[in-house]
Amino acid sequence: MWFVSKHSIVREIWGKADTILFIFAGAAAEFALNKAVDWLFFTGKLPADPLGRLFSTVNYARKIVFSETEKAHEVIDRMADIHKEVENKRGSTIPAWAYRDVLYMLIDYSIRSYELLERRLSTTEKEEVYHVFRRVGVRMKIETIPFTFNEWLEDRKRHSEHDLEKSQYTEILFKQYRKRLGFVRYYILRLAQGEIVPAHVKGLLHLKGSFIMKMIIRVYKYTVYLRIDWMLKKSILPTEYFDEIKRLDIYK
Repeated sequence: MWFVSKHSIVREIWGKADTILFIFAGAAAEFALNKAVDWLFFTGKLPADPLGRLFSTVNYARKIVFSETEKAHEVIDRMADIHKEVENKRGSTIPAWAYRDVLYMLIDYSIRSYELLERRLSTTEKEEVYHVFRRVGVRMKIETIPFTFNEWLEDRKRHSEHDLEKSQYTEILFKQYRKRLGFVRYYILRLAQGEIVPAHVKGLLHLKGSFIMKMIIRVYKYTVYLRIDWMLKKSILPTEYFDEIKRLDIYK
């Protein structure tokens, strides 16, 4: 039995490199604002390689989506164990709200990315996305996750307003993004973030929607139609992650 049905919209979202890259872009912005981001600095892995750390998180989520239930549970349990190891080393506990925030990002940006690149999702499809990731949260024993999608929408807004702030860690991470990506790719990342993140995050990071990014998306969709999209991707994606990103494409 699969953790996520083979016909689920969640598989379609997480089976395309395009939507995953926008999920990544949104998470990269919001990670940098989270009040608990100091936990990710504790091991030194995040500031040393923030893009690799975020890809790791995305890959864990993707493994869960495309695994049988037993294997998905093993992946989720391994994620929980890794966090416990960090807690033991630091001698304190990661706040429950920090776990919820990461889970909420995966839910929100899954929906936002697909709608930006493909089409509007129905309420039923959005609920399906929510309940798949809610099951992940329940398995991780994350406390007080709302039962319904509508309750989650309200909780997501509350958490965004309460748990995010621009800090020294925000500055460090964005400097690292720029260092790792170079000016042009960093500029494209910022444009993508301006299209995908919620209004509150845009305000904190001084992002805004861009006509340039809208045109890039339109051109890209045309290259997909012509089946030459990977030529464009190869010119703008980080070289060291290119093969890994290409392997993300299951559904075309």
